[in-house]
Amino acid sequence: MARLIFLVLAVALVYWLLRNFRKPSPPRDVEVAGENIVSCERCGLNLPKSEAVADGERYYCSEAHRREARPE
Repeated sequence: MARLIFLVLAVALVYWLLRNFRKPSPPRDVEVAGENIVSCERCGLNLPKSEAVADGERYYCSEAHRREARPE
């Protein structure tokens, strides 16, 4: 009986190790985009370059932060 319990525990351990240490694959319905990330010059928030407000070579998370950094 002790051998049976040991065998069941060993199989469960191997199953758990294989399941937890595999690299997770990305979801199939989500497209993984390699977009550049920039930081807001005012607050340091990281955001995709396509969503940032550009001012020359500087990027901001919003128009308000761009105005605060560069008063007109």
